[in-house]
Formats: sequence, C-alpha cells, structure tokens
Amino acid sequence: MQTVAKVTGLSCHIPVDSMRPRAYVIDMTHEIDAIGLLCPLPVLKLRKRLQPLAAGEHIRLLADDPAAIVDVPHFCNESGHTLLSSGESGGTLTFVIQKRD
Repeated sequence: MQTVAKVTGLSCHIPVDSMRPRAYVIDMTHEIDAIGLLCPLPVLKLRKRLQPLAAGEHIRLLADDPAAIVDVPHFCNESGHTLLSSGESGGTLTFVIQKRD
C-alpha cells in the first residue's frame, strides 16, 4: 500500500514519493509590488506587466488585498496564463504566473 499525504486546500491525495523538492529554480526577474492596492488594481497591474513579456516568462505578484485570492486565479484562467504557485506569509499574498504560449 502506497503512503499518501493530504495537501491542505486541495481535494486530492498526492503520493508521498511525488513530494520531492523541484530540481530547478525559477529565475524571477519580473515582480509587481501591489501591497496596499485594492481590487482591481493588483490584477490590472499584472495584466499590464504581462503584455511585453515573452511567452513562458514568469512574473511574481505581491499583494495584500484579500480579493486577490480569487481575482488572480480567475484572471489567469480567463486569459490563458498559468498560475504556477500562490501562498501567504505575514499577510502578504504571493503569486507566480507564467505567461501563456
């Protein structure tokens, strides 16, 4: 029997064997500081900064507006970009987005 771990916030079980650290580091040269901005400004800044990027490039968005938890994934889903990760630390929300191909 394979050991599984439940990942908080997700409705699936992931085999423990697949929970290894990634062997690569994302070069994060693009970052948006949207701390203190309220909806819809974090997403509008994200959309504007994504436009000149090449397909596949990554950008990090920092925000503290609780609405960003819903707005950023929705924006990515509607526009075809990939939300690679999201998290919260000390009241700051962090999102890493990959521009669509």
